[in-house]
Amino acid sequence: MAARGPAGTAARLGAVVAFMLALSFAAVPFYDWFCRVTGYGGATNVAEAPDEADVREETVTVRFDANVAEGMPWEFRPMQRTMEVRLGETALMFYEARNPTDAPVAGTASFNVAPYSTGAYFSKIACFCFELQVLQPGERLEMPVSFYVDPAMLEDREAKGVRAITLSYTMHPSPLPAHDSVDAAQADGEAELASAQAARAPQIAKAIEN
Repeated sequence: MAARGPAGTAARLGAVVAFMLALSFAAVPFYDWFCRVTGYGGATNVAEAPDEADVREETVTVRFDANVAEGMPWEFRPMQRTMEVRLGETALMFYEARNPTDAPVAGTASFNVAPYSTGAYFSKIACFCFELQVLQPGERLEMPVSFYVDPAMLEDREAKGVRAITLSYTMHPSPLPAHDSVDAAQADGEAELASAQAARAPQIAKAIEN
Protein backbone atom coordinates (compact mmCIF):
# COMPACT_ATOMS: atom_id res chain seq x y z
CA MET A 1 0.00 0.00 0.00
CA ALA A 2 1.38 3.44 -0.93
CA ALA A 3 2.35 5.72 1.92
CA ARG A 4 -0.21 8.42 2.72
CA GLY A 5 -0.22 11.53 4.80
CA PRO A 6 2.76 13.86 5.46
CA ALA A 7 5.29 11.01 5.30
CA GLY A 8 4.04 9.88 1.90
CA THR A 9 4.04 13.42 0.54
CA ALA A 10 7.58 13.99 1.78
CA ALA A 11 8.74 10.77 0.13
CA ARG A 12 7.19 11.73 -3.20
CA LEU A 13 8.70 15.22 -3.04
CA GLY A 14 12.11 13.70 -2.24
CA ALA A 15 11.86 11.44 -5.28
CA VAL A 16 10.98 14.41 -7.50
CA VAL A 17 13.92 16.43 -6.17
CA ALA A 18 16.32 13.51 -6.75
CA PHE A 19 15.00 13.07 -10.30
CA MET A 20 15.38 16.78 -11.11
CA LEU A 21 18.90 16.78 -9.64
CA ALA A 22 19.86 13.83 -11.86
CA LEU A 23 18.47 15.67 -14.89
CA SER A 24 20.49 18.76 -14.02
CA PHE A 25 23.75 16.78 -13.93
CA ALA A 26 22.89 15.09 -17.23
CA ALA A 27 22.06 18.46 -18.78
CA VAL A 28 25.52 19.91 -18.13
CA PRO A 29 27.48 17.69 -20.56
CA PHE A 30 24.61 17.80 -23.07
CA TYR A 31 24.48 21.59 -22.98
CA ASP A 32 28.29 21.77 -23.30
CA TRP A 33 28.16 19.45 -26.34
CA PHE A 34 25.30 21.46 -27.88
CA CYS A 35 27.20 24.73 -27.46
CA ARG A 36 30.39 23.33 -28.99
CA VAL A 37 28.54 21.94 -32.02
CA THR A 38 26.39 24.99 -32.71
CA GLY A 39 28.49 27.82 -31.26
CA TYR A 40 25.52 28.80 -29.08
CA GLY A 41 26.55 30.80 -26.04
CA GLY A 42 29.94 31.59 -27.56
CA ALA A 43 31.37 28.08 -27.18
CA THR A 44 34.42 27.48 -29.37
CA ASN A 45 35.50 24.59 -31.57
CA VAL A 46 38.46 22.25 -31.09
CA ALA A 47 40.26 21.55 -34.35
CA GLU A 48 43.41 20.49 -36.14
CA ALA A 49 45.70 23.06 -37.74
CA PRO A 50 43.96 24.71 -40.72
CA ASP A 51 44.96 24.51 -44.37
CA GLU A 52 47.37 27.40 -44.91
CA ALA A 53 46.17 27.69 -48.50
CA ASP A 54 42.81 28.88 -47.18
CA VAL A 55 44.18 31.93 -45.36
CA ARG A 56 42.29 35.09 -46.37
CA GLU A 57 43.34 38.71 -46.46
CA GLU A 58 40.39 39.76 -44.28
CA THR A 59 41.43 40.26 -40.67
CA VAL A 60 39.78 40.28 -37.26
CA THR A 61 41.01 41.75 -34.00
CA VAL A 62 40.96 39.22 -31.16
CA ARG A 63 40.74 40.65 -27.66
CA PHE A 64 41.77 38.57 -24.66
CA ASP A 65 40.09 38.67 -21.26
CA ALA A 66 40.79 36.88 -17.96
CA ASN A 67 38.81 36.43 -14.75
CA VAL A 68 39.01 34.31 -11.61
CA ALA A 69 36.02 32.64 -9.99
CA GLU A 70 35.16 33.07 -6.33
CA GLY A 71 37.60 31.14 -4.15
CA MET A 72 40.39 31.04 -6.75
CA PRO A 73 43.48 32.77 -5.29
CA TRP A 74 45.52 32.81 -8.51
CA GLU A 75 46.63 35.92 -10.32
CA PHE A 76 45.52 35.35 -13.91
CA ARG A 77 45.92 37.58 -16.96
CA PRO A 78 46.49 37.60 -20.74
CA MET A 79 50.08 38.44 -21.68
CA GLN A 80 48.75 40.62 -24.49
CA ARG A 81 45.40 42.32 -24.78
CA THR A 82 44.75 42.22 -28.53
CA MET A 83 46.00 40.49 -31.67
CA GLU A 84 45.11 41.05 -35.30
CA VAL A 85 44.90 37.82 -37.32
CA ARG A 86 43.93 36.92 -40.85
CA LEU A 87 41.01 34.56 -41.27
CA GLY A 88 42.33 31.00 -41.48
CA GLU A 89 45.73 31.97 -40.05
CA THR A 90 47.10 30.03 -37.06
CA ALA A 91 47.90 32.32 -34.13
CA LEU A 92 49.59 31.77 -30.77
CA MET A 93 49.31 33.77 -27.56
CA PHE A 94 49.87 33.19 -23.84
CA TYR A 95 48.04 33.66 -20.56
CA GLU A 96 49.97 34.00 -17.30
CA ALA A 97 48.98 32.49 -13.96
CA ARG A 98 50.69 32.83 -10.60
CA ASN A 99 49.95 31.15 -7.29
CA PRO A 100 50.72 33.71 -4.54
CA THR A 101 49.75 31.35 -1.72
CA ASP A 102 51.92 29.01 0.37
CA ALA A 103 50.11 25.85 -0.81
CA PRO A 104 49.60 24.06 -4.15
CA VAL A 105 46.44 25.16 -5.97
CA ALA A 106 44.76 23.46 -8.93
CA GLY A 107 42.61 25.25 -11.48
CA THR A 108 40.55 24.66 -14.61
CA ALA A 109 39.43 27.29 -17.10
CA SER A 110 36.02 27.79 -18.66
CA PHE A 111 35.78 29.96 -21.76
CA ASN A 112 33.55 31.63 -24.30
CA VAL A 113 33.78 34.09 -27.17
CA ALA A 114 31.75 37.17 -28.03
CA PRO A 115 29.86 37.95 -30.16
CA TYR A 116 28.14 34.58 -29.82
CA SER A 117 27.68 34.35 -33.60
CA THR A 118 31.43 33.79 -34.00
CA GLY A 119 31.69 30.89 -31.54
CA ALA A 120 31.33 28.21 -34.20
CA TYR A 121 34.20 29.76 -36.21
CA PHE A 122 36.71 30.31 -33.41
CA SER A 123 38.74 27.08 -33.36
CA LYS A 124 41.36 26.13 -30.78
CA ILE A 125 44.19 23.82 -31.80
CA ALA A 126 45.83 23.69 -28.36
CA CYS A 127 44.82 25.32 -25.10
CA PHE A 128 45.68 25.23 -21.39
CA CYS A 129 41.92 25.02 -20.81
CA PHE A 130 41.92 21.42 -22.08
CA GLU A 131 43.73 20.22 -18.95
CA LEU A 132 43.86 20.69 -15.18
CA GLN A 133 46.60 23.14 -14.18
CA VAL A 134 48.46 22.83 -10.85
CA LEU A 135 50.70 25.58 -9.51
CA GLN A 136 53.01 25.11 -6.56
CA PRO A 137 53.45 27.88 -3.94
CA GLY A 138 54.79 31.03 -5.62
CA GLU A 139 54.93 29.35 -9.05
CA ARG A 140 54.28 31.36 -12.22
CA LEU A 141 53.26 29.70 -15.46
CA GLU A 142 52.86 30.91 -19.07
CA MET A 143 50.06 28.94 -20.72
CA PRO A 144 49.62 28.85 -24.53
CA VAL A 145 46.52 29.15 -26.69
CA SER A 146 46.84 28.24 -30.37
CA PHE A 147 43.80 29.12 -32.50
CA TYR A 148 42.44 30.31 -35.81
CA VAL A 149 39.24 31.99 -37.02
CA ASP A 150 37.59 29.91 -39.74
CA PRO A 151 37.11 31.80 -43.03
CA ALA A 152 33.69 30.13 -43.27
CA MET A 153 32.61 32.97 -41.00
CA LEU A 154 32.39 35.11 -44.15
CA GLU A 155 29.51 32.95 -45.37
CA ASP A 156 27.48 33.40 -42.17
CA ARG A 157 24.86 36.12 -42.40
CA GLU A 158 25.25 37.12 -38.72
CA ALA A 159 29.01 36.70 -38.34
CA LYS A 160 30.42 37.90 -41.67
CA GLY A 161 30.49 41.56 -40.64
CA VAL A 162 32.24 40.97 -37.28
CA ARG A 163 35.78 42.34 -37.13
CA ALA A 164 36.44 42.11 -33.37
CA ILE A 165 36.14 38.95 -31.26
CA THR A 166 36.68 38.65 -27.50
CA LEU A 167 38.07 35.40 -26.08
CA SER A 168 37.35 35.24 -22.35
CA TYR A 169 38.55 32.75 -19.73
CA THR A 170 37.47 32.28 -16.13
CA MET A 171 39.78 30.24 -13.89
CA HIS A 172 38.03 28.05 -11.30
CA PRO A 173 39.52 26.29 -8.25
CA SER A 174 39.66 22.51 -8.57
CA PRO A 175 40.52 19.59 -6.24
CA LEU A 176 44.20 18.75 -6.19
CA PRO A 177 45.26 15.44 -7.74
CA ALA A 178 46.28 12.93 -5.09
CA HIS A 179 49.98 12.96 -5.99
CA ASP A 180 50.15 16.74 -5.53
CA SER A 181 48.77 16.43 -2.02
CA VAL A 182 51.39 13.77 -1.26
CA ASP A 183 54.17 15.87 -2.80
CA ALA A 184 53.08 18.88 -0.76
CA ALA A 185 53.07 16.88 2.47
CA GLN A 186 56.48 15.46 1.64
CA ALA A 187 57.86 18.92 0.90
CA ASP A 188 56.51 20.20 4.22
CA GLY A 189 58.12 17.27 6.03
CA GLU A 190 61.47 17.88 4.34
CA ALA A 191 61.33 21.58 5.23
CA GLU A 192 60.60 20.78 8.87
CA LEU A 193 63.47 18.27 8.95
CA ALA A 194 65.89 20.79 7.44
CA SER A 195 64.79 23.42 9.98
CA ALA A 196 65.26 21.00 12.87
CA GLN A 197 68.71 20.00 11.61
CA ALA A 198 69.75 23.65 11.28
CA ALA A 199 68.59 24.35 14.83
CA ARG A 200 70.60 21.41 16.19
CA ALA A 201 73.77 22.20 14.20
CA PRO A 202 75.37 24.45 16.92
CA GLN A 203 74.71 21.80 19.57
CA ILE A 204 76.28 19.08 17.42
CA ALA A 205 79.33 21.25 16.66
CA LYS A 206 79.82 22.04 20.37
CA ALA A 207 79.56 18.34 21.24
CA ILE A 208 82.27 17.51 18.67
CA GLU A 209 84.59 20.18 20.08
CA ASN A 210 84.21 18.74 23.58
